[in-house]
Amino acid sequence: MNDTVLVSDEMLSALRDKITRRKDGGLMSEKRYGHTLEVEKMAVRLAELYVPEKSNTLRAAALLHDITKEYSAELQIKLCAEYGIDVSETEAYAPKTFHAKTAAALLDAEFPEFASDEIKECVRWHTTGRADMTLCEKLVYLADYIDMSRSFEDCVRLRNYFFDARPEAMTEEERLRHLDDTLLLSYDMTIRGLLEGGSPISEDTIAARNELAVKRLKRKTL
Repeated sequence: MNDTVLVSDEMLSALRDKITRRKDGGLMSEKRYGHTLEVEKMAVRLAELYVPEKSNTLRAAALLHDITKEYSAELQIKLCAEYGIDVSETEAYAPKTFHAKTAAALLDAEFPEFASDEIKECVRWHTTGRADMTLCEKLVYLADYIDMSRSFEDCVRLRNYFFDARPEAMTEEERLRHLDDTLLLSYDMTIRGLLEGGSPISEDTIAARNELAVKRLKRKTL
């Protein structure tokens, strides 16, 4: 496993083509591919605000984040078993979270040139989030939530919340705080939607939400 990898524009161009022609014969649907390209664009916008030197790394993670999204639940479970991925009882009843795990697991075999720890972790946590996320993980998570292909009410609301605050005019500290506040709002939206649908909530999402909530409360008491 590599800690980092230098991602070139040429590598990204080849990757865009490759993710539509998987070796298992599966094709990413036009809709999923369109969403993926929009997440890549949003990742670039966010990278410019936070980590411009990591722009191509975030673009690679964005392109790879949904490579197994359209797999059946049965295949997702099979891949989890094949790669030794633990699946909790909660997760077993939330199959939409599987693809983040399986996509990250497949990188070594299918996309070794992108299989750095950094890219894998961005892919792995883009759906549920987790406590102690790295900055790059947060940005890929957010890019997936607010990309311009998203028209769901919560996605539009979160996108407006983030950009209407004009993060480009903030200090670095203010921008990082705004990112955390945006993620906290996203977790609240996600949890509320799952509760309304009677669905289980990932332990990782709860931990991610609580970490940021406590962080904000501490800030207010200082």
